[in-house]
Amino acid sequence: MEDCYNRVELCGQILTAPELSHTNHGELFYRFILSVPRLSGQSDDLPVLVRQNLLPDCLQEGDTVTLTGQLRSFNNRSGQGRRLILSVFARSLSITPGARPTNRIYLCGAVCKPPVLRSTPLGREICDVLLAVNRRCGRSDYLPVITWGLLARQAAELETGDSFCAEGRVQSRVYLKVADGTALQRTAYEVSIMHMACREDFPAE
Repeated sequence: MEDCYNRVELCGQILTAPELSHTNHGELFYRFILSVPRLSGQSDDLPVLVRQNLLPDCLQEGDTVTLTGQLRSFNNRSGQGRRLILSVFARSLSITPGARPTNRIYLCGAVCKPPVLRSTPLGREICDVLLAVNRRCGRSDYLPVITWGLLARQAAELETGDSFCAEGRVQSRVYLKVADGTALQRTAYEVSIMHMACREDFPAE
């Protein structure tokens, strides 16, 4: 699919100091958790990957930063934890004291499995969509997307291969997983859609 788009805009507070994640083709990549407050008072605590050359020398825990990038997926083959690991891959990053919190993502890709329409325990409709978004290098990111209410019913009518373009936010969700009789706290990441959109409405890359 040629008409793909993946752009994340975040502004929040660094929750954990950057630490080395991995090396790729001689480049060092660092990882930290960025906390972005919601209007409800809760926060989305999101994993961020960034090249060493984009990290300000003085960057530390508690700083407010603004970044743009993409939401990336990685297939975990270790056999431990979730198979699909998501993180925000930063393409620009700067320290911005006093800046207002921002959590916005623009996506355009292809539906890669049949959407699942369900209801929450409180009776609210929700639809799960798995979206494939191509990168320029030929690989694809597989991103879990959720829609609510009327949008959920609209998304449920999509078929595999259909184009899907929308604006939303990247959210974290804590849940309990029981393994061998022990409840373990886990965090899931997904895109919560605010409204459907057209590719032409998105910011220029």
